[in-house]
Amino acid sequence: MAEKMEDPLAFIIVGGGIAGVSCAEMMLTVQEGQTFRYKQLCICSGGRPKVIAKDNPYVLGIRDTQSVKEFQKHLHNARRIMVIGNGGIATELVYEVEGCEVIWAIKDKSISSAFVDAGAAEFFLPQLNSDKDEGNKPSKRLKYTTEDNTLKVEPKEETFGGALGPDWSTKEETFGGALGPDWSTKEETFGGALGPDWSTNLKMTGQQEISHQVHVEYRVEVKVIHTAEDFVAKEMTEATLPGFTHDRWPVYVELTNGQVYGCDFVVSATGVVPNTSPFITGNQFALSADGGMLVNEKMETSVADIYAAGDVCSANWTPSPHWIQMRLWTQARQMGAYSAQCMVAKAKDELISLDFCFEMFAHVTKFFGLKVILLGKFNAQGLEGDHELLLRMTKGKEYIKAVLKDGTMHGAILIGETDLEETFENLILNQIDLTPFKDDLLDPNIDLEDFFD
Repeated sequence: MAEKMEDPLAFIIVGGGIAGVSCAEMMLTVQEGQTFRYKQLCICSGGRPKVIAKDNPYVLGIRDTQSVKEFQKHLHNARRIMVIGNGGIATELVYEVEGCEVIWAIKDKSISSAFVDAGAAEFFLPQLNSDKDEGNKPSKRLKYTTEDNTLKVEPKEETFGGALGPDWSTKEETFGGALGPDWSTKEETFGGALGPDWSTNLKMTGQQEISHQVHVEYRVEVKVIHTAEDFVAKEMTEATLPGFTHDRWPVYVELTNGQVYGCDFVVSATGVVPNTSPFITGNQFALSADGGMLVNEKMETSVADIYAAGDVCSANWTPSPHWIQMRLWTQARQMGAYSAQCMVAKAKDELISLDFCFEMFAHVTKFFGLKVILLGKFNAQGLEGDHELLLRMTKGKEYIKAVLKDGTMHGAILIGETDLEETFENLILNQIDLTPFKDDLLDPNIDLEDFFD
C-alpha cells in the first residue's frame, strides 16, 4: 500500500493484511487498525490457492514462494508424494522432484492440458521418467541439411530470464521431517507468486536413491483422503505399481477410479480463485463468473477510482482476436504496469490507449527441461471447429503446432529450440494470407524468418 506524501515520488510501505475497504468514504483499513484515505486504489491481491481438503494436515497447497519453502522442508524425508493438478506448477513439480516416488493424479486425458494439447503431451511423456542430466545441459538448436534432410545438431547456450517474486529465495538449508499429524497450523499469509523460472536451481529431493519415478493416473479426482488408521480399520487394499515402494504410509488417497495410493503427503496444485476478500464486503463490485473483479480497458473496476490488476481481476472488454486472459505471473505483471499508467493518466486528465501487450497472448515457460512458447490462440480457443492445424515433431527435440483459420495464423505452440517465435508472432499479428505457403510452412529446410522478412 502507498500513501501520498509531500514529495510526489515518496511512498511508505505498510506491512499487514487488509481488514476492509469503505468505497463510500474512500478509506482502507489494515488489520492492525490503521486507516488510509486514498484518491485512487489499485487492488493487486492475486489469487488464493484452491486447496483440496484444506484442513487436512497431510495436504500442502502449492502456489507461492512460501508454500514452496514448506514443500522443500517436508520433501527432504519423503519417500512418496501424490501431486493433484494438471497446470503449470504441477507439471514443473513432478519433473523437478528427485529421490521420491510421485503419483500424479489429473482429471484430464493428457498431461499439462492447461497449456498444451494432447499431441504435445504425448511428446513430453518420454521425458517424464528420464534422467534430468541431459536436459540440464545447454539446449541445442536443430539444423537441417538441404542435401539429405538429415539432422545436424549444433550447440546453442540457453539463458534464462524472469524474476520469481519479491520474497523468493532459491535455497533452504534447514529441512524438517515428513509431515505429521501436528502439521495443521497454516497461516493465511502468502509469499510472492511463482514466476516463470521458479524451479530453476531449486533443490527438490526426497530420501530415496532414485532419480525420476512418476506414475500418472488419468481422468481421476480425489474421492476421499484416509488416515492410516482408517485404511487399516476399513481393510482397504493399496494399489501396487512395478518398481514402486510397498510400505505403510501416514496417509492414503482414494481416487474416483477406485485406486488407493499411500504417500507421505499430498500436494495440491489445483489453481487459484481471485482473492477478492475482504474488498468486496460491504461494497458493490461487479464480479465475473469465476469471482474476479470485472475491469474495463483502463483496468477500472465498477467502483469509481478503484482499479484492479493480476489474478484478482477479470478482463471485461472486447479483447483482441489473439489475446486471452490466463492467470499467469507474466500477465499479472503486465496488467500491473498498465494499471499504473492508467491511474497516472486519469490523475493528469490524459487519454491512454490499451497497451500493446494485450494485442496477442504470449507466454514463455519451461516444461521437462524444454523451452515452451505459447502464442495467440495456441489451443484454438474460441475458434470452434473452423480451423486447421499444421504439425512438425522431432522426438525428444522439438514440437511445433500452428493454428490456421481462413488461411491466416491465429496461434502456435513451440517446444524446444525452434527459433520460430519471432516469425510466428509477426505472422499472427499481421494476418498474412498463408494459403499459398501452408504446405511448406513447417518445412525444416525453409528459413521462414528470411522468407517473411
